[in-house]
Amino acid sequence: MSLRIGILGAARIAPTALVKPASTNAAVEVVAVAARSADRAQAFASKHGIARVHTSYEALLEDPDVDAVYNPLPNGLHGRWTRAALEAGKHVLCEKPFTANAAEAREIADLAAASDRVVMEAFHYRYHPLALRVEEIVASGELGTLQRVETSLCFPLPKFSDIRYDYGLAGGATMDAGCYAVHMARIFGGGETPEAVSAQAKLRDAKIDRAMTAELRYPAGHTGRVTCSMWSSTLLKISAKVIGTQGSLFVLNPASPQVYHRLSVRAGGARRTERFGRRASYAYQLDAFAAAVLEGAPVKTSAEDAVETMGVIDAIYRAAGLPVREPS
Repeated sequence: MSLRIGILGAARIAPTALVKPASTNAAVEVVAVAARSADRAQAFASKHGIARVHTSYEALLEDPDVDAVYNPLPNGLHGRWTRAALEAGKHVLCEKPFTANAAEAREIADLAAASDRVVMEAFHYRYHPLALRVEEIVASGELGTLQRVETSLCFPLPKFSDIRYDYGLAGGATMDAGCYAVHMARIFGGGETPEAVSAQAKLRDAKIDRAMTAELRYPAGHTGRVTCSMWSSTLLKISAKVIGTQGSLFVLNPASPQVYHRLSVRAGGARRTERFGRRASYAYQLDAFAAAVLEGAPVKTSAEDAVETMGVIDAIYRAAGLPVREPS
């Protein structure tokens, strides 16, 4: 069996996140694409060797030769089209952030639970051996009792006309860069969902954050901080730090470790560095999605997991005095 995937929208991320890893995955075939512009969809299909072009998202969802859809649409449209895909009987790989807010994530998670379809949020880093190893070290107790977790994802996006700055499309730094930092804080913080104690935003306009810093508190008692930005004095910072009573670890670039990474661990009076291969995190993610659909394998970034992440994001916005994002 093979998994036949259609793409909703000719998004810039699609070649990296799906088309390229699918080209080396015998279990997966990208068979169709749909876009708002027929010319754009045709150009995308021709460039990437995709056989069928649909002139609407609805037509792609009605295609009986499509088993699953990849949803890389703008944030505010994720929920609408994941819902439509489930109603059409398709499996879904949905880009992060999963939905516009936690209430919408809860709705989609309930629909997924009531179906026999796989719904996965595309936190590709979560499937890379580096992230799995960090999770393993934290769970092993090597660092002792957790005290502090700090995660950051900052990058420069000075093009303010970009949709990621559009409140109407559920934009903002915390939604885009911050969803990574929040998710990593949850996973590297012992798998617990923290509460947002306080948050400070740097604004692009009255509703849109271009940067955010939030202080967290975990149920077990340790604390944390997430830092994210699309435009701030911190131009580039992608890292995670976990501090315990008996040691600490630091990860450089946990989000895209295939580009470059470093995992440093201090414990037991010694320091070590661990490194991993250059295989792309997107390839590991596609392996996991195909295994979930074709073999019933478990999903690490499920719809239920997304509800927890979106809940923290909503709480950060409220703590910063900003409105929660709304579906488009």
